[in-house]
Amino acid sequence: MFPRPAPGLRLAAATGLLALLGSLATGAWVDPRSPGPSLRPVAAPMGPARTTEVASAAGAATPLAGYAVQSTARTADSPAAVSSPGYPARGWYPAGPRSTVLAALLAAGKYPDPFRSTNLEKIPKADFEVPWWYRSDFLLRDTARRTFLDFSGVVSAADVYVNGHRVARAADVTGAYTRHELDVTELVRAGRNTVAFRIRPNQPSKDLTMGWLDWLQPPPDRNMGIVRDVLVRRGGPVALRDAHVVTRLAVPSLATADLTVRAKVRNDTGSPVTAEVAGRVAGTRLRTTVRLAAHETRTVAFSPADVPGLRLTAPRVWWPAGMGGQPLYSLDLTARVSGTPSDTAHETFGIRDVQAPLNAAGARRYRINGRPLLVKGGGWSPDEFLRWDPRYVEDRLRYAVDLGLNTLRLEGHLEPDEFFALADRYGVLTLPGWECCDKWEGQVNGTENGERWTPGDYPVAQASMAAEAARLRDHPSVLSFLIGSDFAPDARIERNYLDALRDADWNLPVIPAASDKSSPRLGRSGMKMTGPYDWVPPGYWYAKREGGATGFNSETSAGPSVPTLDTLRRMLTPAELDTLWKDPKAKQYHRSPSATFGTLALYDDALAARYGSPTGLADYVRKAQLAQYENVRAQFEAYGRNATDPEAPATGVVHWMFNSGWTSLHWQLTDRYLDQGGAYFGAKKANEPLHIQYSYDDRSVAVVNNRHAAAHGLTARATLFDPDGTLRYDGTAGDVSVAGDGAHATALTLPRSAPGLARTYLLRLVLTDADGREVSRNVYWLSTRPDVLDWDRTTWWYTPTSDYADLTGLASMARVPVAVTARTRSAGGVSTTTVTLRNTTDGATPSLLTDVHLVDGRGAPVLPVRWSDNEVGLWPGESVTLTAVYRTADLRGAAPRVRVSGWNTPERTVPAA
Repeated sequence: MFPRPAPGLRLAAATGLLALLGSLATGAWVDPRSPGPSLRPVAAPMGPARTTEVASAAGAATPLAGYAVQSTARTADSPAAVSSPGYPARGWYPAGPRSTVLAALLAAGKYPDPFRSTNLEKIPKADFEVPWWYRSDFLLRDTARRTFLDFSGVVSAADVYVNGHRVARAADVTGAYTRHELDVTELVRAGRNTVAFRIRPNQPSKDLTMGWLDWLQPPPDRNMGIVRDVLVRRGGPVALRDAHVVTRLAVPSLATADLTVRAKVRNDTGSPVTAEVAGRVAGTRLRTTVRLAAHETRTVAFSPADVPGLRLTAPRVWWPAGMGGQPLYSLDLTARVSGTPSDTAHETFGIRDVQAPLNAAGARRYRINGRPLLVKGGGWSPDEFLRWDPRYVEDRLRYAVDLGLNTLRLEGHLEPDEFFALADRYGVLTLPGWECCDKWEGQVNGTENGERWTPGDYPVAQASMAAEAARLRDHPSVLSFLIGSDFAPDARIERNYLDALRDADWNLPVIPAASDKSSPRLGRSGMKMTGPYDWVPPGYWYAKREGGATGFNSETSAGPSVPTLDTLRRMLTPAELDTLWKDPKAKQYHRSPSATFGTLALYDDALAARYGSPTGLADYVRKAQLAQYENVRAQFEAYGRNATDPEAPATGVVHWMFNSGWTSLHWQLTDRYLDQGGAYFGAKKANEPLHIQYSYDDRSVAVVNNRHAAAHGLTARATLFDPDGTLRYDGTAGDVSVAGDGAHATALTLPRSAPGLARTYLLRLVLTDADGREVSRNVYWLSTRPDVLDWDRTTWWYTPTSDYADLTGLASMARVPVAVTARTRSAGGVSTTTVTLRNTTDGATPSLLTDVHLVDGRGAPVLPVRWSDNEVGLWPGESVTLTAVYRTADLRGAAPRVRVSGWNTPERTVPAA
């Protein structure tokens, strides 16, 4: 049972997705060269936030434009005074409509760039150990309609005041995900009104909110604030809430889809009322009449049984990117009383079917619209200070599609509605769920990170699940919900969660945990969380054990991901850069607060043993990019090849992580500033739609087809070379055929040895189609002395390597000139730069990992950018043409240039205008 709310308070936990896409326009794009979103000092002086003018139309939902914020330690004024119109708020800080306390202070320029050096730890934590006021004014043109405050995203709890009166207590407004609706009709007046939140400090070990573990150094305010929109809703006597569409797709034919529309109709008056609810969905008209007693709420439903048009023939089916299109449908409803509009509701939804049974090996196997889905994902991190920038988020989602990923996992930190709307649009699946290692799992893991639950925590958790289920259920991008991360719920928690999901009409799979755990009703998770989280060699991923390519690994990677030199110079001081490459055992503030992941020792030792000790910062970084390319590529390639393994297939892998919320030295495919290095392009190569790859375990050359249609008449060629370009082996397999939907075919197997082959050698793979066109190219650097794993000493976070592969022969490669030509065309605010590279050496040596960076007039990277390919290998006389797509405005008026460098290619920069 939910606790009885305070007067005027409703836990609107089952309401539908809010139509907030209009606020996409309110976020300003962040210059990737700036410290981060909202970090630039604001132009306006400190003081009252801009007054929000509230729309008067029935069904209007106007987000507050922002707040003035101040510590309670700096104001002795009473809550009645602070929350009254006309309060001066002198010396207060302005904050955006979604802002933590620290985000507001950073935007006001109070602290230096927290992403550089150790600036973050110098911010005093004591400032955030007391409550803070959030104060906002809104303007009503009339009071003829009812007025509500509708919100979630309070971190961690708040007393709420309107026009000098408390309308909700912190005991009720608690938890980051609970949703609340406050009826303030009797308190507001025509003209200026004030709402104030007295926000309590966040304690993730004690509160069901949001926290951080080892991804990054935690913010000193622990994200206290309001991180979602506070809406002022207007309406008449009857309110429409919880409007949504339940879809049922005929699988596997996809020939029909049944739609069921439901909404709650609520009489907010003390007298009986008759309402007409009418609207349209998928081209079908809906209409019904509802008679409501005083303060009664009833659910109206429309189904194919009573509205035949709700059975769609040939429905437009939503698919993940790479599998089909992303069409969306709309639902619009209006409630009228005596012919006058009283309230409206709008929902956007997609039609798709998701199933996730356990396979014969006990692994979770997703299917979407009847087709098998190998989940190829990454762990998503929001901005460390939970600042919302829609264009920055959109660029990262575009990067995910560019990498060939189909899924992003959100462990807690469930993003605002627009995130999921963008994921719908781009075809990126999401795996939301509660986070580990704080209060969310305190009742079941018993660790010091999260306290055990009190009786008051159970209704907060259930309300959180109900609210998030109602918010997420219509988004076709949502793949399922992970109730737990490291641990599964106990019987009581599971029952509460499942009851909330059932009541919300949740029709997607529910998984008890992201780890190999079970819960009483849901049973086994079918997932594993076996790591690794730190360095392992590329061959590790082919072992069918621990984190290797079998089953569903929900979080795993080879750990450190050293960013490009451009990014390193932005995030570290010269002294810190010096330490980075000279001292593997040094504590790295930009790696993790965890003692386990505090240094780069494992990674640096492997880098030196395999490639040779670094001779300087630039040499360290170029070796890091080579190592990260080969490792990330192998991770995704192993899972891709093993997806159709007959005995223990790989069903999913989530690279830990996709991105970082701050300037990091680990767990990222793209860095804070959206720059791209070896990890990024290794993943992009591995996830090509039609791909040729080498297998570290059995030396086979496989062709993996991620397209739906089968491919025939392919030719695979494999050639082995010494580092100086001497050819040692040349093998070809013709007429290769491979089925679709992730199937693979073994084209040939490389010999265990080739006459005269050097200890360090190169493998070039080329796949051509029936017309002789190259469709996939892949270059590996290998050794006749393999990496040897010490499996008996495996820990939860990595498997030691007892002997390293010898790749030091790469240092002997001659410097190779690469000719560069580039040109740019621009239209509609988008520029495309085309770059042609050619290896022009007179000798036999190839160019290895040749990288192209688009730069501006100062030599700084132009970001974000999407390359057709990058970090390529070219043999003498070979050429390749690459394209880069980016926003013209990101050149900042400069002419584009391209900077070319590589493992053995001298750096040069040429114009690209």
